[in-house]
This record gives sequence, structure tokens and C-alpha cells, in this order.
Amino acid sequence: MAAKIRKGDRVMVLSGREKGRTGEVFEVRPTENRALVRGINMVKRHQKQTAQQEGGIISKEAPIHLSNLAYVGKDGKPTRVGFKIQADGTKVRVAKRSGAEIDG
Repeated sequence: MAAKIRKGDRVMVLSGREKGRTGEVFEVRPTENRALVRGINMVKRHQKQTAQQEGGIISKEAPIHLSNLAYVGKDGKPTRVGFKIQADGTKVRVAKRSGAEIDG
């Protein structure tokens, strides 16, 4: 199935303790149906010291299920994403709220 949310998209969190916050997707994990959003769903992790980085308690993003994310359109409001096949046969994502093409 084609991805409705992709890397680089601005998304809004629909449920949970981060509800209503927006951020940019920087990693999508399609096999898990989850995504990592910059600055959202931060958790503390105890990091062991390695040659590349020092140890201690670090904050990092935890994955969020794709069903709890909504694409944010140009108007700043969350919208569902659909697909449309154009006349030349290319498939593009479409914002359901406005009908505008997302990539294209």
C-alpha cells in the first residue's frame, strides 16, 4: 500500500499526551506502521558510553503509530490523505479537506 505519511511531511498528533502538537516526520517505519516526529513523544533513555558518544540520560523521540498522526495542509489544519491517478498515469497524494495535491 502506498504511504499516506512520508518523510518530510508536517503532521499533527491526534491522540495521547502530545495531542494537538505539530512536527516534521524524519523517519517512517512502514513494517511497524509507525513514524518518528521531530520534538514529539520525547522519552528519556539511559545511554551507555561508547567511543562515539558519551553516556548518561539522553532524550530522544519514540515512534508514534501512523493512525495517531494527520497530515497538516497549507492552511495549517489536519487533513486525511487520499490518492488520485492523473491523466498521465502518475499517482499523487490529495488532501481530503481541500482537494489540493500534496506532491506534484
